[in-house]
Amino acid sequence: MKDTRIEAGRLRAFMERVYEKEGFTAEQARRIADVLMQADLFGIESHGAQRMMYYHENIASGSVDVSAQAEIVRQTPVSALVDGHFAMGHLTAVTAMELAIEKAKHTGVGMVAVRNSSHYGIAGYYPLMAAREGLAAFSMTNTGPIMVPTFGREMMLGTNPLAFCMPADPYPFWFDASTTVVTLGKVEVYNKRGKPMPEGWTIDGQGHICRDAHAMNASILAGEPGGILPLGGEGETHSGHKGYGLAIMVEALTGVLAQGMVSPDMCGAHGDHTCHFFLAFDPAMFGDAKDIRDRMSGYLKRLRESEKAPGYARIYTPGEKAHEAMADRLANGVPVEANTLLEMQQIARELGVEGL
Repeated sequence: MKDTRIEAGRLRAFMERVYEKEGFTAEQARRIADVLMQADLFGIESHGAQRMMYYHENIASGSVDVSAQAEIVRQTPVSALVDGHFAMGHLTAVTAMELAIEKAKHTGVGMVAVRNSSHYGIAGYYPLMAAREGLAAFSMTNTGPIMVPTFGREMMLGTNPLAFCMPADPYPFWFDASTTVVTLGKVEVYNKRGKPMPEGWTIDGQGHICRDAHAMNASILAGEPGGILPLGGEGETHSGHKGYGLAIMVEALTGVLAQGMVSPDMCGAHGDHTCHFFLAFDPAMFGDAKDIRDRMSGYLKRLRESEKAPGYARIYTPGEKAHEAMADRLANGVPVEANTLLEMQQIARELGVEGL
């Protein structure tokens, strides 16, 4: 079935209706919807509307506490440790990033570690918050176990994404990537579409490459052997060990630093008790902020204008495709996969809100 294009304002309004009905305040519902819409507008289908059923089930089961509030349990002028108390991850993450931004504006740098949170959407949403304030920033999170270590076949790490954003023109440098070859959301999308996955994304319990999205999705959710490969793929030939190492780095800065749960201790592939890490800093600590921004903009321009490989007309810099996707979706509507649309209509019926 073909995707349905839904006008962005209409889709956002639906999300806000849902989250208000789930028990959030109007402002909280607006913020959750904003994170999901940023994913869909940037073309990251796995973390937008596609995630709504997952959040709906987590709220219904109580693994996400609608009434919970994040709490600062320890802080210095440049750092803070936050306990999310199992609130909606998007809201806890926004609070933490705002705190990092505030500290960076006063001291030049702000670092916040978070424990006892939940899935916070796309990692790249939060560094964008800092970039709008003229700051550069990092964001990362651990997740439930989904990645097999290099030469292993037991899921021991999460997708453990990391994101970085730095102000530039005509749009910021924006990088957001999992440390796995793909996220579980991508496997879910292929499962919904009934399509085989590309070669080299996952291995089964025997350690063999698997392209069956339905079988792999079920296997991962059941916590069986096998899983998604590290960024770089199987073994060391194409540097899978580097993705594995990056995932451990993210784990060190999230679960370990926040003194929360590490990936293999979490419940299920999506995981509860997730931990996050945010760092914002002011480029002006190193020199004139405008000059640094201009230098970054000029370097990105040189990259885009450098010599192309045969058969390619463009070189993209990270964030460029996302902003082009956003322009298209704002003009022509947001593509929503057929089964995701059915899930959204189901949520509307269960909550008694106006559907799409």
